[in-house]
Amino acid sequence: MRTRKLTEKKNNALSGYVFTSPFFILYAIFGFFPMVFSFYLSFFNWNGLSPMTFVGWKNFEIVLNDGSFYSSIINTFIIGIMGTIPQLVIALFIAFALNSALIRFQNTFRTLIFLPYITSLVSVAIIFGLMFNNQPFGFVNYILSLFEIDPIRWSQAYWPVKIAISTMVLWRWVGYNTIIFLAGMQSIPKELYEAAKIDGATIMQQIRLVTLPMLRPILMFVVFTSTIGALQLFTEPLIFLGRGLREEGITIVAYLWRDAFVLNSFGTASAAAIIMFLIVIILTGTNLLLTNLVGRSRKVK
Repeated sequence: MRTRKLTEKKNNALSGYVFTSPFFILYAIFGFFPMVFSFYLSFFNWNGLSPMTFVGWKNFEIVLNDGSFYSSIINTFIIGIMGTIPQLVIALFIAFALNSALIRFQNTFRTLIFLPYITSLVSVAIIFGLMFNNQPFGFVNYILSLFEIDPIRWSQAYWPVKIAISTMVLWRWVGYNTIIFLAGMQSIPKELYEAAKIDGATIMQQIRLVTLPMLRPILMFVVFTSTIGALQLFTEPLIFLGRGLREEGITIVAYLWRDAFVLNSFGTASAAAIIMFLIVIILTGTNLLLTNLVGRSRKVK
């Protein structure tokens, strides 16, 4: 009997490993191996065809002494802040409105607000590229001309490039974050809002005193994913600026892509990827530390 039970446990465990193995196999091939190989490649000089040449830390020195790399870091943070913070604020207010009983056809609005997220990113970038065209007949420049403002070179000037790309990011992700916030708000007891209304709380006070404290885990999740997403920004600047990727709008991922697939320098691209990984780890750890400190201070109060 004991032997039979052990055999059944082994068979159950084996069947469980068999059913979950496709995920681990695919992750090992397309996730773990590229990370390990990228770390290995960062110590070699390789153009993708010729034999690899060991160069030690030279690739990291080249990247850290390249002004374009620092421009890509600054651009990534600026575009991330400009596209993420307004996006989260707008998504929070839209979710609050969709969660209230004042709006009719809520399911229709929820579907419409989520459509930008499932729209092809290349299509979005092309459309916004036409909207923010440098020529006077571009949509945004035409609107500005009605107010007698000169046409702006959106893909060449320092701040207009960042405004155009961050607008794309905001438009595409605001619906996704709205749905996340809405799912969290629907778990908040309605009695809390009713009690707040009885006490005379305004809409802003309801959001500040009821919604935000109850949504703290959701807010942490959204901030983490938005931070990582901002650091991985690639398609928008690539489609908007083209393969040239001017320094006004190049991001970290676009920088390492240019090194690898335009300049055929896979070693420096891998070194930039390792540095980007360290930046993500530092920012994620900082976010966790800050949120834990905020949570502890509230518990003490």
